[in-house]
Amino acid sequence: MTKNSNPKISLKEALIPLIILILLLALNVSIFGDDSLGGSNQFILLLGAFIAAGVGYIKKISYHKMLKAVGKNLKSVTNAILILLFVGALAGTWLVSGIVPTMIYYGVQILHPLIFLPACIIICAIISLATGSSWTTSATVGIALIGIGKALGIPQGMIAGAVISGAYFGDKLSPLSDTTNLAPAMAGGNLFTHIRYMTLTTIPSIVVTFLVFLILGFANYNSGEVNVDVITNTIKNHFFVSPILFIVPVLVIVMILKKTPPLFALMVGVLLGGLFALFFQQDLLLSLSGAAQLDFKSGYETLMNVITTSTQINTDNTLLNDLFSTGGMEGMLGTIWLIICAMAFGGVMEAIGALQAISEALLKWAKTNFQLVLSTVASCITINVTASDQYLSLVIPGKMFKKAYKDRNLAPENLSRTLEDSGTVTSVLIPWNTCGAYQSSVLGVGVGEFFIYAIFNYISAFMTLLYAALKIKIKTLK
Repeated sequence: MTKNSNPKISLKEALIPLIILILLLALNVSIFGDDSLGGSNQFILLLGAFIAAGVGYIKKISYHKMLKAVGKNLKSVTNAILILLFVGALAGTWLVSGIVPTMIYYGVQILHPLIFLPACIIICAIISLATGSSWTTSATVGIALIGIGKALGIPQGMIAGAVISGAYFGDKLSPLSDTTNLAPAMAGGNLFTHIRYMTLTTIPSIVVTFLVFLILGFANYNSGEVNVDVITNTIKNHFFVSPILFIVPVLVIVMILKKTPPLFALMVGVLLGGLFALFFQQDLLLSLSGAAQLDFKSGYETLMNVITTSTQINTDNTLLNDLFSTGGMEGMLGTIWLIICAMAFGGVMEAIGALQAISEALLKWAKTNFQLVLSTVASCITINVTASDQYLSLVIPGKMFKKAYKDRNLAPENLSRTLEDSGTVTSVLIPWNTCGAYQSSVLGVGVGEFFIYAIFNYISAFMTLLYAALKIKIKTLK
C-alpha cells in the first residue's frame, strides 16, 4: 500500500473519531460516574486513537507517521508529568510538616465565609499574576484554600471554581505566562499590546465572576455557621502550629517570582517540607511510623512513604480527616495515565490531518468578522477537546487564522485575544485535557464538580463573542 506523506481527509472523515470518542465518553461517565477517571476513560481515549488510526490507515497514512506524532505529543507533556509528580510529593510533605494544617488554622479565623469565595479569586489572581502560572498557584495557595473552604463548610466545587477563575485571570494577564507570550507570537503581534487589548474582555469577565461569587458567598453564609473553635482545637491537638511554617511556601513562591524553574522550586518545597516535619512534627511522624521511637531509619522511611504513597492522619473530626489525607506521588499516577492516553488520541488526530480539516472547515464558513471570531473560538475549543493540550489550541488556530484576520484588515491582537479567551481558559474545563486533569488532581475536585463554578473560564469566550457581535473594540490595521 502506498503511504501518503501529506494527508488530506474530508471533514466527515475527520469528525468520525471525535464523534465516536464523545459518545463513548458520555456512555462511560453515565455508567461509572466519577470512577470513570480511574481507568475506563483512559481506555476510551486509546480506543478513540485506534479509530482515528483506522481512518488514517484507510487514507494510506503511515503507521510510523502516526506513532511519531504521538511521541511528539508525549514529549510536549514531559514537564507537566514531572510537575504532577512533584506536586504529589509536595502535598505529602506539606501535610505532615503542618504547613497546610497551619494555613487552614489561620485561614478559618481570618477568612469569613461571607467573603471567602471572592477572597479566593483575589488571592489566586495576585499569585498567578506575579508568577505567571495558574498551575503553581493551584499547587500552593490553591490547595490551602480548598482546605480552608471545606473547613468553613463551603462546597468544594465552588472553592475550586473560585481558585481556578482567579488563577487563570492572573495567568492570562501576566507577561511571565507562557500562553500570554505564545498567543501574540502565533498571531504576529506584540506582547504588551496583546495584554492591553486583552484587558478589554478580561476585566469585565473577572468583574462578572467576582459579583457572582459575592452572591454565592452570601447564599452560602445564610445556610449556617461553622464552629471554627472545634476545627482550630483539633488542628492544634495533632500538629505544631506556628507562623514559622509559612517560611516554606513563601520561599517557594519567591523562587518562582525570581524565575526559578518550577521543577527546582517544587523540589526545594518538598525537601524543606520534609525537613520542617522532622523539626516540628516529631510526635506526628512517630505515630505514622508505628515505631517505638523516631530514629533515622523510622523517620526516613515515614517521610519516603509520605512522599510516594498515600497518607491519612486520623482525628475525631470527619471533615478534617478528609483534608488530612494525601496520595503522594502515587496519587498522581491516574492523572498521568489520563494525560498519556489523551496525548495518544491527539497525536493520531494531528497526524491524519483531522485537526487541520476541522479548522479549515470553520475558516471557510466564516464570511463576516463575527463568524471569523466564532470560528476561531470553535476551533480552539475543538482542539482542546481533541488534542487535549492548551498550547496546541493556540498554535494550530493561530497558524490557520492569521492570514484570514490580516485579509479582513483586522489587527493581530484581535486574533491573539480570541486565542486566549477561548483556548487558554477553556482547557481546564475538559477532564482529559492536560489542564483539566492537572487542576482536578491537584485540587482534589473533579472537573464535573467545578465546571459550572469556573465562571471566568467560560464567560471569557462568551465575552469575546459579544464584543465581536456588537463590534466593540475591534481594532483594524492602519
